Amino acid sequence: MKYVGRKSLGLIAGAVLSFNAMAEADYTLKLHHFLPPMSMAHTQFLQPWAEKVEAESNGRIDIELFPAMQLGGKPPQLFDQVRKGISDITWTVGGYTPGRFPKATVFELPFMPGTAKATSMALQEYAEQEMQEELKDVHVLAMHTHAPGSLHSREKAIKTAADLDGLKVRAPNKVMAEAFKLMNANTLFMPVTEMPSAISKGVLDVSALPYEVVLPTKIYELVKHHTEIKGDRGLYAQFFIFAMNKDVYESMPADLQKVIDDNSGITLAGHIGDLFDNYEVFARKYAVDNGNSFDYIQGAEYDQWQQQLAPVRAQWIEEMNDDGYDAKRLLDKAEGLIKKYESM
Repeated sequence: MKYVGRKSLGLIAGAVLSFNAMAEADYTLKLHHFLPPMSMAHTQFLQPWAEKVEAESNGRIDIELFPAMQLGGKPPQLFDQVRKGISDITWTVGGYTPGRFPKATVFELPFMPGTAKATSMALQEYAEQEMQEELKDVHVLAMHTHAPGSLHSREKAIKTAADLDGLKVRAPNKVMAEAFKLMNANTLFMPVTEMPSAISKGVLDVSALPYEVVLPTKIYELVKHHTEIKGDRGLYAQFFIFAMNKDVYESMPADLQKVIDDNSGITLAGHIGDLFDNYEVFARKYAVDNGNSFDYIQGAEYDQWQQQLAPVRAQWIEEMNDDGYDAKRLLDKAEGLIKKYESM
């Protein structure tokens, strides 16, 4: 699957419109998401994806993008919006609705993620095989993760786990909230859209985020210090769900379903992960140019963090087993799939 830019797609679209004499689309779909229109996810992933689908459908599918929650609601409501047909397609963070997708939470565990590309492809295959029940009410286009997150601190440099003691830390999901509590941090949960204000007002001291979000939200201008985790695995990752309303997909004729299918699945998951990996390097440069400081959790300190956060994994296994899942099997499968795609 090759994704092309707006200029090339403009030439394709022009030829299509000329051939079809400006025929109206058979399906006009609304794609809703929570990040601003200048975000990488919008400009490099969602917008080119929509244009590619439009071009390959010969104009029979038209996709209108609505970033920054323009259709209303809060980011945690996006999955239900696509499930209920309020939006035709949504892209959202699964962890914004704790308890909704229990099997996917294995990918949120500390020191689970590799690169975004390998972890995203692993998650996609895992979801196809293990999450049919959790995702039965939507038509999944792709599951993926971002690049492993870093810590971004307003005033205090974070060089050891002890440096988090007493600080107000934004946890990206329930699993990482438990992790930061083990470091004696005061954890808060909030979507990324609320963080710039929270940091500027001192409601948050530290935010766990990939640089890919730090750039469009300009958090690099609101903090002084960044702490990166350097080891075999990243500190954490969020999982994302890119989904289409099931009834809308099933109402399409087979040839248009094929257009959607050709732009879905494992190849799309890998493509999205690759975008996130590449953009992380680009976005980090803005924090460097802003004169911020950088510290690294590596070597013996990395081992110390792994040891200190090991109870989170043990607690996850216990809770999943209590809920009737074979937690060890799911954990082993997720880790095996990440290794599989790292080696490809």
